[in-house]
Amino acid sequence: MELWSRADPQLREVVWFSLRCRALALLLQAAFNLLIPDHAADAFSPPRPDPAGGWDALLERLLGGLGRWDAEHFLFIAERGYLLEHNCAFLPLFPLSLRALAALLPWPAELQPRSRLLLSAALLNALLSALAAAALLGLGRAVLRRPRQAFLAALLFSVSPAGVFMAAAYSESAFAFLAFSAMWRLEQGQGWLSGLLFSLASGARANGMVNAGFFLYSRGKSFALRLQVGPASRRKLPLLWKQVLSLASSAALMCAGIFLPFALFQYYAYVRFCGPGAGLGQAIPEPLLRLARDKGYRVAGVGGDKPPWCSQRFPVVYSYIQDTYWNVGFLRYFELRQIPNFLLALPVTLLGSWAAWTYVSTNPRHCLTLGLERSKSEERGKARDGFCGPAAFVYVVHATALLVFGFFCMHVQVLTRFLGCSSPILYWFPAHLLLEHEPLLQSTGADTPTSGKPLLGKSPSSCGKGTSDNPIVRLLLNWRLLTPLSKSILGFFLGYWLLGLILHCNFLPWT
Repeated sequence: MELWSRADPQLREVVWFSLRCRALALLLQAAFNLLIPDHAADAFSPPRPDPAGGWDALLERLLGGLGRWDAEHFLFIAERGYLLEHNCAFLPLFPLSLRALAALLPWPAELQPRSRLLLSAALLNALLSALAAAALLGLGRAVLRRPRQAFLAALLFSVSPAGVFMAAAYSESAFAFLAFSAMWRLEQGQGWLSGLLFSLASGARANGMVNAGFFLYSRGKSFALRLQVGPASRRKLPLLWKQVLSLASSAALMCAGIFLPFALFQYYAYVRFCGPGAGLGQAIPEPLLRLARDKGYRVAGVGGDKPPWCSQRFPVVYSYIQDTYWNVGFLRYFELRQIPNFLLALPVTLLGSWAAWTYVSTNPRHCLTLGLERSKSEERGKARDGFCGPAAFVYVVHATALLVFGFFCMHVQVLTRFLGCSSPILYWFPAHLLLEHEPLLQSTGADTPTSGKPLLGKSPSSCGKGTSDNPIVRLLLNWRLLTPLSKSILGFFLGYWLLGLILHCNFLPWT
């Protein structure tokens, strides 16, 4: 550990800053949960027994805020499995991980299942979010080739506007870790390991299947660039066809692997809810059956007509649940009463649109050729680095596609966490803006800004040799000296980070 810390002080700072931010988030959500009464939300709230002992009551008070909204589904699945049809909108990797951790950890006291799962969620997501920040640092170094920009982006991830979902019993931290790690491995040329990580990511969230585009683009780009080497290579048609077939077969195999977890889960749901006698053999408490009757939830193994999706040619329970239970679809959210939710999503929509426009306006030819044409600067080995460099193209396309799809086809307020756990652009572009336009980050050597006033503060862990100054802490300690742009960026990140802890943990509407 000592050798690792000295070898890479930026990595050490990113990991420790992430862990400190998660610890602070847990403390704040506990305080807000104790001080603010819970809102009576019309959300899934399965019946559960009262705390059996003092430890259960204490953990519910301290960590109960982590189990709100969709977290109720994950905790319920981890404890009882997929008993209810609409639970199948939540993929199994994260609840299975929670169940395994709750079963393996040596608990010092006898705890109820919910208490063990809440504590497991807090510990697991703290670890996964720190690993995700480390993976984002490695990915940023590989793509941006500017260590300061990659470092700042990884630190911004720890105060993400979707921060409450990284701490609560949601799959966001797991997905961010797997997706960023897969992207990083792909940049390093480790295709099969990248494919495995992308496959696991699609077992955590359905939008993980979109990540197959990274692999397809990587293989397509390398092939297109080989064709541009010279006319001699074009005359070797038999060899060229072998390369095409090899590329197509590996791409098909890799995409099949990425789609496999989602497809297997759809088959499991079909057997569970559509097969004869499926779901029987598990005792279902009467309070849960009563809740299902009152709310219209379909229970596995309980008599009644088969769900409509069972009769489809390709029975996909995920899309049926999104359509039937949550009314998710193209332009369905465009109603006057949803204006507050559109306003809630406005900052991340503007930020994502600004990022796309900045990249396209800086690299028009590169975008028109889809990055498949070798530029003169690349041939001379002088390609642009940073956010506007050619290597970031596929990530900008990915972020823009998610933004457009989420804005027009989803509940728009989830855009912040949807992008926050899926796209590095949400952190690379603000880091680019801060380093380009904030004088406090442009000063080198002595910590003296252009105003002549001394700068305050170092990160608590940045004392001594071989350490790294934390620019986020540095900016916050010198808030009054910041430019309006820097205040807007940090205000969005920290404001949503804090508001999420206040609102989400008390069953109040949030992203």
